[in-house]
Amino acid sequence: MNWLLPEYIADALPAEAARIERLRRSLLDHFARRGFQYVMPPMLQYLESLLTGAGQDLNLRTFKLVDQLSGRTLGVRADITPQTARIDAHLLNHQGVTRLCYCGPVLHTLPATVSAGREPLQIGAELYGYAGIEADLEIIRLLAGAFAGIKLPLARIDLGHVGIFRALAEAAGLPPEDEDNLLTLLQAKDAPGLADACAALAAPWREALLALPQLYGGLEMIDRARAALPALPAITAALAGLQHIFAAAPELPLSVDLSDLRGYHYHNGVVFAAYCPDYPAALALGGRYDGAGRAFGRARPATGFSFDLREAARLVPATPAAGAILAPAAGGDAALAARIAELRQAGEIVIEQLPNEAACEGLLCDRKLACVGANWIIEKGD
Repeated sequence: MNWLLPEYIADALPAEAARIERLRRSLLDHFARRGFQYVMPPMLQYLESLLTGAGQDLNLRTFKLVDQLSGRTLGVRADITPQTARIDAHLLNHQGVTRLCYCGPVLHTLPATVSAGREPLQIGAELYGYAGIEADLEIIRLLAGAFAGIKLPLARIDLGHVGIFRALAEAAGLPPEDEDNLLTLLQAKDAPGLADACAALAAPWREALLALPQLYGGLEMIDRARAALPALPAITAALAGLQHIFAAAPELPLSVDLSDLRGYHYHNGVVFAAYCPDYPAALALGGRYDGAGRAFGRARPATGFSFDLREAARLVPATPAAGAILAPAAGGDAALAARIAELRQAGEIVIEQLPNEAACEGLLCDRKLACVGANWIIEKGD
């Protein structure tokens, strides 16, 4: 059965591929109009540079192989974000703000969710060189505008801040293994497990950690968080940043979830997850990851987002397929050839019918070219 593909790997057939490509062009144009420049990193890199600063999770998702030229271990990228950090830090070397965007396939050893494939088409945007909350706000608005542009409705954008948990863990003196255990329990909102894990901690850190899974909802959660959490400088600054985003973007469906700590070992500030109606998982993820370029020579402030364009394409509203015009093969007929070229230049799909070809398979040929007198005119198809 040579036609079978590996599990969670799939072809994109013509209708799906056309929809994906239409969305790709629309989204990259959306990014470009806002100053985000397109980059195309390679599929393969030396493993150590591909995983720099990305944490163990990305390491486990990365396919590895040996380079026959150098003998060194290569990785097939599982995420384009670290590659853009390398480009910003080492290749472009701009001193001010740099805005980059990208779109390309990545490969995962295992699917990220039950509905995901192992070869997502990752599209995203990153902003480097600005540490203020205004950069996070620009990126969140860029994401919301991208979804609106492709008519993909947003149910909500959950905001969080990894600095809150990090400040509590540091103040409580948690060893790394206990910190990782609490992270898992918080992500699962496992209240009984969290209570057991925090039982030996001193107040007020125990109560603060137990409160985090309950701190989700609208803007009012920020005031509740101020009342429930210790007034550590890092927590005060984090909550003020989240409140600033709410105040500056009242048009967006923002919410708060202070126990959503995905990418904790990679991110270090505001994080967010975008959800669409009737879809079980976050479709887009993003956040701040300052210092990602340190291994490449420059530790730059950074924030951005990405999502799987193939998955998004399945969720956008269906659009009617473009109709095609069926024409006789031009052969040596200069007038027919000129008419076909004119129509294609105007954006029409024109298929030249081969000898004995019965129909145009896979396309809606709703019109045809017919010779009336000396002119080639468009008529309704059969």
